[in-house]
Amino acid sequence: MAQARSRKEDGSLAAHLTAVKQGERRFENAFQSVARMILSQPIDKVVVNGKSTYDFGIFRTGRKHAIGMYDEINSFVSFVKDAAEGGSSKEMAYVLVGEPGNGKTFFVEYLCAKYRDFLAQAQNRRYTFRFVGMDQLGHYGKIAQIESQTYEDPLVLAMNLGETREQSMELLAKTYGFSDGQIETFFDDYRPLGACTAYMLNELYQHCDGKLNEVLKHVEVIPVPLTESLGTVTGKYAAKDKITSSAVDLLGEESIQRLLHISDTNNPYRFDLRRGALARVAGGGIHFSDEIYKNKKDLVQVYLGVIQNRLIEMDGFKWPIDTLIIATSNNAEFNRFLAEKEEAPIIDRCRICYFSHNTNYLMQKELTAYAIGSETKTTLTGQDLHQDPNLNYAASVGVVLTRLPRSEKLTPIETLKLAAGEVAGEKSIKTLSEVIDLLNQEPDITKRFGQKGLGHRNLGRALQLLVESTETNEGRCMFAYDIFHALERVILDYVSDNNDRAKYLDDLKLARRLYRERIMTEMFNAYMDEPQAIRKDVMNYVNMIIGIDAENLGADKMWKYRDPQTNELKALKIDPRFIQSVEDRLGLKTEEQRETFRTAIRKIYGQKISLDAGYDFMDNLELVKAVTDVRLKSDIAGAGSLVGALANRTNEENQKLYDRMIDTMLNQLGYCRTCAQKTIEYFCTQDDEG
Repeated sequence: MAQARSRKEDGSLAAHLTAVKQGERRFENAFQSVARMILSQPIDKVVVNGKSTYDFGIFRTGRKHAIGMYDEINSFVSFVKDAAEGGSSKEMAYVLVGEPGNGKTFFVEYLCAKYRDFLAQAQNRRYTFRFVGMDQLGHYGKIAQIESQTYEDPLVLAMNLGETREQSMELLAKTYGFSDGQIETFFDDYRPLGACTAYMLNELYQHCDGKLNEVLKHVEVIPVPLTESLGTVTGKYAAKDKITSSAVDLLGEESIQRLLHISDTNNPYRFDLRRGALARVAGGGIHFSDEIYKNKKDLVQVYLGVIQNRLIEMDGFKWPIDTLIIATSNNAEFNRFLAEKEEAPIIDRCRICYFSHNTNYLMQKELTAYAIGSETKTTLTGQDLHQDPNLNYAASVGVVLTRLPRSEKLTPIETLKLAAGEVAGEKSIKTLSEVIDLLNQEPDITKRFGQKGLGHRNLGRALQLLVESTETNEGRCMFAYDIFHALERVILDYVSDNNDRAKYLDDLKLARRLYRERIMTEMFNAYMDEPQAIRKDVMNYVNMIIGIDAENLGADKMWKYRDPQTNELKALKIDPRFIQSVEDRLGLKTEEQRETFRTAIRKIYGQKISLDAGYDFMDNLELVKAVTDVRLKSDIAGAGSLVGALANRTNEENQKLYDRMIDTMLNQLGYCRTCAQKTIEYFCTQDDEG
């Protein structure tokens, strides 16, 4: 900014118009700027819940970026693009409605931060103008410099220099050399000057005897300040209580200080617009109204006029503004507002986007990582606090299950897996798509897919409870299983609706079951002294059922194949007993059932491997559990079972096995001694089975 100010030629209107003509600077409205910012970044095509959609790269950059939100982001981009192209969206506000703690405010603030960064680049910088030498006119007292209160673009001034539109067009063509096409494009986005700027321009013409060159000596072009704390370019107005809020906070008010200098009482500059939040973002900015429907009625009425007409009006004076208006609201406030039928006009001027919770548990892992925090946590006595490697999984599954509505077509676990793009037995993504379409027909928004559940703040509370507990501090470890107790406490303390509470507690039971199955896998990996042991065995089963019917299979049952993941030639001994044991565990009794299952696995393999060479079937929980059970039972039949061996460590052999598994967990699987011992203890119990 300092560099832009230091260059002398930047100060004149002529220099600015020349820069625009040469493409060094731009003239565009707020919608065009935001649309260009989003669409200039990479755009990918993704499939979410069985439907193809777009993923905009700008929302996925930075250390703490937006996770998921595909439908909402697509809806917002479509809204801004329509407004940029002159559609009806330019006379509307974009309102995000959803439960508390699902990322609405985060999304808007992230967008605002990106917009500030975008405008900080030299080629995107916004400019405004100020009148200098105003004290020479005689009735402005000691006020020498007056900035455009609404940060009007210098080109808006240029389009209003003539008495008529035609004169201004002629001036831009003859004096500044713009082509007819350029002028036409500018005037597509024509707006009059604000009341005070137009009034002062008229006074300058009178003072300079109508000589344009003399008038322009009083005009200085300056960059719009991007200081975040000033609330310029991106400003937030949070709903206040009924006594302290007034229209002044949005529009501004008459300034006593200015009246001490200005002798002409008709001068609209007596109004201080910058006292309000709107004028500070009026030069192509973003106005963020947090909890818009919490405001009292007269303030909502102010928004009514601002949204439709994009004008700040006071005492009959008008100031056009160029602003993208985004607001948020929670479901309860929105429903209360909807119930008041006389408030229909404001809803009519809003594009409502129902903002859902994240329902993909794999993506939730990133959100859970945000909630846990990147700093090293310590105990109350200042010692480092270890994080159980299963903590993120347990917390993510726990909260996501509460966000999934019940359905007759899918079990909660099938819904969970399909929403994360994983395999759920014979159920296809098409079933999930049908369930979502059916739920989204519900007039009650909270019954729609992902619209109700434990939000990000509730997850944060659960993690706080986990960290402050005595067990966590004494063991110096955030043990994964304890997160379920913390989530249960949060549900009991913060969920007021009885039906919701009962559903969430049931969902926690399912989350515990999924955690149990994960621990079975972890124990097998620890037993095998190999972090990827279970994965290898699952892939062995898959490769065996593919190779069992191979023509080149000899009497020794050895099958050679090329591994698509490494492209190496491998040999595998097909073990029919292992295949049968796994299929028995899956409850496949008849030959027909076995063949149907094998065909399904081969089909999945064929579809997935072409898209993802590293696909490993670890999302197929039934198959993983069956393989784990077979290996655990067959490998240590002498000790009865691994559970028996670990629970009864009276003999030396069992103690050695326990010590070796602890050693593997500490050195290869990321456990500390506390969570390794607690995990083995949990594995030895019958808790959460089935």
